[in-house]
Amino acid sequence: MRGQDRSGLGVMRWGTAFGAALAGLLVFAFGALSQDAAPVHIVPRLTGATEPMADMRAPPLDRPVTDDVRRMRNYPEQPPIIPHSIDGYQLTVNTNRCLDCHKREFTEGSGAPMISITHFQDRDGQVLSDVTPRRYFCTACHVQQTDARALVPNLFQDANDIGRKR
Repeated sequence: MRGQDRSGLGVMRWGTAFGAALAGLLVFAFGALSQDAAPVHIVPRLTGATEPMADMRAPPLDRPVTDDVRRMRNYPEQPPIIPHSIDGYQLTVNTNRCLDCHKREFTEGSGAPMISITHFQDRDGQVLSDVTPRRYFCTACHVQQTDARALVPNLFQDANDIGRKR
């Protein structure tokens, strides 16, 4: 636009840019200083004294509970625990030893409970004739019961034990 006076407009832009840069630098500097004062460990360590990325031997697993007693679940939809030893079970893309007993056609001979019908449904809800790939690796959800001590105190109470009694 010819004829308009633009003097001062460039100075104003430089002043605004300088002020924004200075404010950003101050925010960055105070943020960095406040991080140095923060505590290093917010959560108590459960791994011992070894540094997190250091090489160390894994402690031996606790003894498996092998009484084959089905345990009550602690909450709805909790995956059942494995009430027997699974040492040496092969669980790979090609082999799943769990299915040797828990697949529908083998439960009568083995006496093992059949895997849930949900394990045959794909992500779209379609029922397949075999275990769906997303439920194939059993130990992703199911764990073996052991006699391990609790790492943290557990004050869990069943919903039936809380509240008004009849």
